[in-house]
Amino acid sequence: MTSSVSREAYGEASDRLGAETASATAAQLASVADEILSVAGLLRAQPRLRRALTDPSRPGADRAELLKSLLAGKLAETTVNVLRTLVSGRFSKPSELLTATERLGVDTLLASAERDGKLGDVEDELFRFSQIVAGDSTLAVTLSDPGAPVERRVKLVEDLLKGKVHVATGRLTEVALEGFGGRGFEASLTRLVELTAAKRDREVAYVTVAKPLTDAEEQALAAKLSAIYGREVSLQVSVDPAVIGGVSVRVGSDLYDGTILRRLNAAKQAFAK
Repeated sequence: MTSSVSREAYGEASDRLGAETASATAAQLASVADEILSVAGLLRAQPRLRRALTDPSRPGADRAELLKSLLAGKLAETTVNVLRTLVSGRFSKPSELLTATERLGVDTLLASAERDGKLGDVEDELFRFSQIVAGDSTLAVTLSDPGAPVERRVKLVEDLLKGKVHVATGRLTEVALEGFGGRGFEASLTRLVELTAAKRDREVAYVTVAKPLTDAEEQALAAKLSAIYGREVSLQVSVDPAVIGGVSVRVGSDLYDGTILRRLNAAKQAFAK
């Protein structure tokens, strides 16, 4: 969502989603999420439908009725109501409708995990899987290949994760494979980790160290970063012996690189001048 009008439409649909699912169980929320994401898949495959549902020459009520005529009786009333609210809003371009629909589906999945008391687990599982992918070039190429059918890549991920992660983690990984928000697979995973942390009202700090931190070291670093950013910080730690020692921390666009590797490279550059 890049325009103010699309953010407004998304906001109204998000409010409707919250009101419609206030008393829903985790399983019910997961079902609504699947339905919203199935509509996102339809919009992704049907550019003409995206254009019709964002046509500025048609009143919002007409666009909402068009969507209802397509979905009524096929999806839950809650899903239809939320998406009717969404398409009745304005969008600067058709692609923004797809982005907003995907985001609503993700929001609902995260709400399901939260209601199940597993939101922190989902964040950690997404991050760990992103690290597995980043550390295996063959797997990264396979999962990021836009020429490979999504269904085949989804099956591969299902086989890798089956029985090992929360159901929301697996579904969010599928969303990443489909290119969440127009991103590549690995960038989609990163964005989903950040949205999961934001749902917990936390910043994500990506930490790279040469050897695992102790619990006390993690707690001290989290406390220091929380004081800097004025909110809780979720540490996602990766171990890379190549940095030799020290620590690298990235929070958003802020990067602190205190690794020995960085100092050695700086020294080499200084001597090369």
